[in-house]
Amino acid sequence: MTGETVWLRIAHCHDIPVREGRAVRIGDREIAIFNLGSRFLAVDNRCPHRGGPLADGIVSGSNVVCPLHAWKFSLESGAGTSAASHGNCVKTFRTRVHDGVVLIELPLRFEGEDEVPAACLDSNSDRAWNWSQSVRVVDEL
Repeated sequence: MTGETVWLRIAHCHDIPVREGRAVRIGDREIAIFNLGSRFLAVDNRCPHRGGPLADGIVSGSNVVCPLHAWKFSLESGAGTSAASHGNCVKTFRTRVHDGVVLIELPLRFEGEDEVPAACLDSNSDRAWNWSQSVRVVDEL
């Protein structure tokens, strides 16, 4: 990963229900965003076991349980927190909230992948997001 990063607007806070996750596709990468009530956390949306969609998992405290085979991961560190998932991890992403909108920090380029699409970097182009679940895209910023 290069050292350069960018903060991208993802959704209005109220569009991600408390104790649930939503997936967003940015370029070729899918990221799961979770609303823990007092904060938002983000991780890669693929369980390292069999690729289960973590955004569809059960949120327990600051952990998510993969819906396919119950592997459990910390949403804070990405580390596996159950016996089955111990020693495995998922990538985490920094988040922040500004004016009621969730943002995530992404590198401009992931190792072995193309750059974040230019349309995603245009602060006026919120239609670049391809939501995996039905969440209203931020379009009135």
